Amino acid sequence: MQYVLPRAGSDTVTAMTMAEAVAHVTATNPLYAVTEAEIRGQRYKAFANIPGTTRDLLQWADGPQAGHDDYLVFHGERWSYADFCADIRRAADGLQHLGVVKGQPVGIAMRNCPELLILFMAITSLGGIAVFLNGWWTTAELDYGLRDSGARLVFADGERVRRMAPLVDPLGLRVFGVRDGAGLAEPFVPGDDINWPAQALDTDDDMAIMYSSGTTGHPKGVVLTHRGAMNAVFTWLMQGELAPLVTPPPPDAPPALRPSCLVVTPLFHVTASHPMFLLSLAAGGKLVVMDKWDADLAVDLIEREQVTRFLGVPTQSADLVNAAARKGAALSTLVFVGAGGAKRPAAQVEGLARAFPSAQIATGWGMTETNANGIGLAGPEYVARPGVCGRLYPPVQELRFLDDAGRDVAPGEVGEITVRSPCNMRCYLNKPEATAEVMMDGWLRTGDLGVIDADGIVTIVDRKKNIVIRGGENISCLDVEGALHRHVAVVEACAFALPDERLGEVVGAAVMLTPGADVTGEDLRRFLMDHIARFKVPERIWVQTTPLPRGTTDKLDRRGIRSACLETMKETT
Repeated sequence: MQYVLPRAGSDTVTAMTMAEAVAHVTATNPLYAVTEAEIRGQRYKAFANIPGTTRDLLQWADGPQAGHDDYLVFHGERWSYADFCADIRRAADGLQHLGVVKGQPVGIAMRNCPELLILFMAITSLGGIAVFLNGWWTTAELDYGLRDSGARLVFADGERVRRMAPLVDPLGLRVFGVRDGAGLAEPFVPGDDINWPAQALDTDDDMAIMYSSGTTGHPKGVVLTHRGAMNAVFTWLMQGELAPLVTPPPPDAPPALRPSCLVVTPLFHVTASHPMFLLSLAAGGKLVVMDKWDADLAVDLIEREQVTRFLGVPTQSADLVNAAARKGAALSTLVFVGAGGAKRPAAQVEGLARAFPSAQIATGWGMTETNANGIGLAGPEYVARPGVCGRLYPPVQELRFLDDAGRDVAPGEVGEITVRSPCNMRCYLNKPEATAEVMMDGWLRTGDLGVIDADGIVTIVDRKKNIVIRGGENISCLDVEGALHRHVAVVEACAFALPDERLGEVVGAAVMLTPGADVTGEDLRRFLMDHIARFKVPERIWVQTTPLPRGTTDKLDRRGIRSACLETMKETT
């Protein structure tokens, strides 16, 4: 519905439809002009005039970042934007002295800290490929990621240095420690200001490898390009241009605060690295980084730093509400409270809207494979329909819903969400068959099942993948099953999602043991602690000595096993 509001300097302002707003912005603002680009043999809609690479973005952001005292805040440390870029240039120079060349993978394994961001931008500004290694991985999992990516130069904090110590000689690693590691050498030696690297970069060069659990036992290395990331960033930035055209603000609305983001999720995931960090550069925003989640500290930081944007897993939003109430903090600077990494429980939405009346409560869907670009919804429309996922972000994305045969389903029918845009990954690293399974003439089959209504709003109804999303962290069921099978008493294993009020989902598992085995579920949980990351360890394991149920194709009946296990939970509560 359109409506009219007065605005200073004009008699009336007529609200536009989203389609009208997109047409207006793309036609009148050269930054958001859309062209057709050929990418890897396919034609895509893409932004014509945005920065092409991370290095271009850093230099372009001098404009929106100008006039601000600080850009990056981490505990008691602060960087101006000029200081941040100077550190990036010095790090890039140090990387060159270490022999890093264009196209070389360089590992980053650490908790959130400024060095992670500086290294990410230094590596990619030089033309290297930043390999994000999950900070929760065990030594065995790090071994896989390093072998798969080919990264032999790695920067790590103290805990990750210790975990990689057994891998140094077998893999021929060079490991430099940051923060509580051994102290970083060449790349961070203070010195005179250094120019940006001179290497020629192309927008379709590889930028990063980020690991995302899939339906295979090992995580997949998702290869992302500079163009993909930049098109995602400017898609989100453009939404800020569209919003006041679709919903004009009142004429007496106060001036907007400078965008300020609180980073509370791991920067080795796209939820934090892209719509928080990279977007903050383009938006002229401030970045406030937490190394670990602490709701009380988050409240203090939001108030002290005038944070306007909070994006975390649903658990963190709930924790923030409770901490703010406990501390008597209104958090009135918040204008956006989003969910990333996992779907927010519908029951949580109304409570968030009451707790933070000045903020737009938002939801969204994106993937590592799409550089986090995708679907979203915010404000009263989302509060009124908390079970939905949202609308496709314009203007460079396309959306289809397909059946198992790859045919489009009718509007209103359930199909696999399939997206096409320059934001899509280039490939899965070293996995041509897995790439071919999901990529189809430039379209990415996401594995998520959904439905779209007449208003263009998408609702996700199920997942085709055997994935558990625990507080935003994707866990492969086959990965858990593989670890269970390492125990000599386990004959069969089936992992699945269990509902959890705080985390959304946690891992559960059922196993068949060898006859006469004296092994309990707790015994297996303790065994797994040495084989997979702690967050992957099932909260509960059901044990039996009879075969697990199978379906007509002789595959384990995952849904039936899960349902039976959930029934036993009901009986014991």
